Amino acid sequence: MTKGSTLQEAFNRTSYPLGGHGKRNVAVLMEAFRSLSEETDSDIYGSGAIIEDFQAEVAQYLGKEAAVFFPSGTMAQQIALRIWSDQRGLQTVAYHPLCHLEIHEQDGLKELHRLKPILLADRTRTIRLADVEELGEDIACLLLELPQREIGGQLPPFSELEAIAAYCRSKGIKLHLDGARLFEILPYYGKTAAEVCALFDSVYVSFYKGIGGIAGAILAGEQPFTEASKIWKRRHGGDLISLYPYIIPAKHYMKERLPFMRQYYEDAVELASFFNGCHAISTKPQIPVSNMFHVHIARSKQMLEPIFVAACEATGVGLTNNINAVDEQNSYFEISVGDRYRRVPREKLEEAFRYIGQALRNAEINE
Repeated sequence: MTKGSTLQEAFNRTSYPLGGHGKRNVAVLMEAFRSLSEETDSDIYGSGAIIEDFQAEVAQYLGKEAAVFFPSGTMAQQIALRIWSDQRGLQTVAYHPLCHLEIHEQDGLKELHRLKPILLADRTRTIRLADVEELGEDIACLLLELPQREIGGQLPPFSELEAIAAYCRSKGIKLHLDGARLFEILPYYGKTAAEVCALFDSVYVSFYKGIGGIAGAILAGEQPFTEASKIWKRRHGGDLISLYPYIIPAKHYMKERLPFMRQYYEDAVELASFFNGCHAISTKPQIPVSNMFHVHIARSKQMLEPIFVAACEATGVGLTNNINAVDEQNSYFEISVGDRYRRVPREKLEEAFRYIGQALRNAEINE
């Protein structure tokens, strides 16, 4: 093992890193712009063919009346909940305890919009119909994240979604989809994007996760909703003079990668089986329902990091660049499968897992 190597450094030196599509460097932008004419006009403050055509294209794909491009999903989702709150005259919304708005946005929804969230379900599972039925007070909007990233990308059965949507309609509750990874769950559900989105009043999708763009998001719904979102986009400072550096890669990689979402999903199922066949390792979910899942190891981060560094250097395969501590005895990391996975020769992949499995057994013997 190279003296003093961190896991990130060792991962960066591997010939076969597993996760994602590749490095997030300027090549991502250059590839997307390669086929464009230098005379292509930019968008200006939300107007122009480059943004309007893309918004219409994505709206049609999602089965919605209209869509608005935002520089970030954080902005788009706070605005969606604010619009539904104002419309209903209620400052209360509901979502999962590990929702992005709750744990990653510095209380933006509460501080900027004075909205009060109710946390549904517990931290280990997805929201169920019973959780919504047992709400103790009225809410303006329920947000569902599909898949629920922080618990390994779990999904409720589609029939459960249909039941939740019907209940919300009967109670006048708006249903919003955090679809940051919407494209990635369609193969598992066996549904089109429009069929999933038909259950929701508003939808957010991301263009830098499974799609692999630079940044940016779409917020979609009926025309009055999207028109209101444009006003809030200006209020949030998101109505930049031009967004084409984000739109062009979003359009390019959406066209390039949507056809491979089933492949990424099937590859994730295969990869999870390798991890589950390894000593002291399990995945959540055991069988992935999208291209992403969590890998849990019943060993400390302190023990695991040197083992994974050594595996990178011995096999040339990068299984992960980061390990998170759960507690003193358990660790986990996240995997998102993309273009890189099928570039790894099968014999190298098998070698890497043999190495990790044996190293974990040896470490246990030597404890």
